[in-house]
Amino acid sequence: MALQTIDLTRPVLDAFSRPISYLRVSVTDKCNLRCVYCMPEGGLPWLRRDEILSYEEIATVARAAAAIGVRAIRLTGGEPLLRRDLHVLVRAIAQTPGIEDVALSTNALLLEEQLDDLASAGLRRVNVSLDTLRADRFEQIARRPGLERVLTGIDAAIARGLGPVKINVVAMRGVNDDELEAFAELSRERPVAVRFIEMMPVHENLGIQTETYISAGELLERFGAIGALEAVPGPPGNGPARYFAYPGAAGTIGVISPLSHDYCDRCNRVRLTADGRLRLCLFGDHHIDLRSPLRAGAGQEVLCDLLRGAMLIKPERHHLKLGEPASRMRALSEIGG
Repeated sequence: MALQTIDLTRPVLDAFSRPISYLRVSVTDKCNLRCVYCMPEGGLPWLRRDEILSYEEIATVARAAAAIGVRAIRLTGGEPLLRRDLHVLVRAIAQTPGIEDVALSTNALLLEEQLDDLASAGLRRVNVSLDTLRADRFEQIARRPGLERVLTGIDAAIARGLGPVKINVVAMRGVNDDELEAFAELSRERPVAVRFIEMMPVHENLGIQTETYISAGELLERFGAIGALEAVPGPPGNGPARYFAYPGAAGTIGVISPLSHDYCDRCNRVRLTADGRLRLCLFGDHHIDLRSPLRAGAGQEVLCDLLRGAMLIKPERHHLKLGEPASRMRALSEIGG
């Protein structure tokens, strides 16, 4: 199909008639934390520099994705702020015709110092991973210090208008469950969306996953005990959370429940890995190689055809089960949109 005949007003549909309008882009596999539920303390085998897509290659994929109906792009990692001059990529994506929203998922350790450049380049929203409000516990969970830098980054993002800032909390029994109500209370006074993510089974956390799992239903019951909650529309974005709020609250509470209440029927996303594979499900192994055609000189029309074809192998749903590992998902917070 010639590129000029594509209806740019409508997103491409997958084999199950779900419109795919959201692309997550991992710009690096590296991270400056070693969270206990995410990766070994010694890290993982990192990609070589030549294996990672350049900004120009990512921007080329973004243009093709926009041409088939993708409207929102989120930059992730690893930790995306480790990639030098990330604002250059943000600007290229924000200037792509058809792209309406550019967002960032980060641990916020490096956010404050880069925020002005990122916002000026076109970044609109920020998700921050934060599992504790205690400095000592932060270091226990992340195996690195840095809570004050994270909180400063959140404050800077709010002040810069990149909101509502979403705070992603992995709920873990016996680890941070004594702080969950305190996180929920943040939504009363601050314009933040605090989202609680069920602990999911990945290879790096099977030793703790079953015993630490807390369901979204239990979380909502606990939060309802400290104040009446009502279901509300979610803030702007493309994530899978269900949202609630206390009356008169400045922010919202969200729950992301891939195990207890999956959201596969409304999945609208695919993910580009740092080494150029288009993954069709975050928890599965369905993918196609985009790096090879990119480096062989594929033009936008060829990439559009590859993207449309990839949607035909996007699975209907994931098959996560408590205590059984998913594929090599490197960051639990990656599921939050």
